[in-house]
Amino acid sequence: MTQTVSPSTRRATARPASVPTFSVISGEQVQQALSGREKEIVDLIEATYRLHGAGDSVNPPSYFLRFPDRPTARIIALPASVGGSVHVDGLKWISSFPENVKAGLPRASAVLILNDPDTGYPFACLESSIISATRTAASAALAADWLSRTRTRPTRVGFFGTGLIARYIHTFLAGTGWTFDTIGVHDVSPDSTTGFCGYLKQAGSTAEVTVHDSAEDLIRSSDLVIFATVAGEPHVTSPAWFDHNPVVLHISLRDLSPEVLLHAANFVDDVEHCLKADTSPHLVEQRTGNRDFLNGTLNDVMLGRAAPPADRPVIFSPFGLGVLDLAVGKYVYDQAAEAGNLRLIDDFFHDLRRYG
Repeated sequence: MTQTVSPSTRRATARPASVPTFSVISGEQVQQALSGREKEIVDLIEATYRLHGAGDSVNPPSYFLRFPDRPTARIIALPASVGGSVHVDGLKWISSFPENVKAGLPRASAVLILNDPDTGYPFACLESSIISATRTAASAALAADWLSRTRTRPTRVGFFGTGLIARYIHTFLAGTGWTFDTIGVHDVSPDSTTGFCGYLKQAGSTAEVTVHDSAEDLIRSSDLVIFATVAGEPHVTSPAWFDHNPVVLHISLRDLSPEVLLHAANFVDDVEHCLKADTSPHLVEQRTGNRDFLNGTLNDVMLGRAAPPADRPVIFSPFGLGVLDLAVGKYVYDQAAEAGNLRLIDDFFHDLRRYG
């Protein structure tokens, strides 16, 4: 059984230790809370990166559940805690099953659990595939802005991989003021390419859209290149393709060979997180035995401690931090609470007396 409560009811019932509350927030509610608020969410992501950079967060390593009988599939647990005005603990539990795409389902599905930092009790479960895509896209838009401030702002964007994440990234770029003369698209799936082009038309894009059969053509014709694939190992190996010094958002983390990264300026969201699990930056570290190829983090750029060069390709490789999911999830929760739309689950917690 569910019921709707107002914010005042939530405040009145949240803390009594004998009667913790628990709410479920659906994907539709998540979409309603986030739709059209791209600028606000990018600002939230920037503030969260700054909190993380200042040490006001806990973001342990992600945990990967893999399956011997389903080698392409995985489920990942991202525990985290973030301070500041967000002030929440929690866990994202996200699955990646690439075979879903053949059945017409999105590759990823996820839930997010929010925990009260005072009692540890979970107080909400949110549908989180939208939250995950949103924080990824907001992070990409933020990086595109900061990493292009020392050069001419890109007007030619290329999407390498044209699934849901590419769609969200374009939405966030458009929603934060980016306009492009040309949009290039490339994908190994013709259906994905067609679907993404249909989305661009529906979104009202006035840019000239070009479908590139060649990955090289897409990269060479783009000042801003966005990798949003499901690649498990590097497949782009020629540094020469990047001789025009584009900004590269390496969202999918495993597309670029070590040679490409070694000829570029490299920025990550978090050094320790990004250099593991055989990501492209991790492969560079394994090959060279050091981390000298890294120029810094996005937070270093925002603080002025590192500057992206204009005379080299600039690559941003974000591992994706759980604190970002928490920040966006708490934002959604607060929006639902303010609207009086929290759905409480009666008696979710049971047997709360220590000795019965």
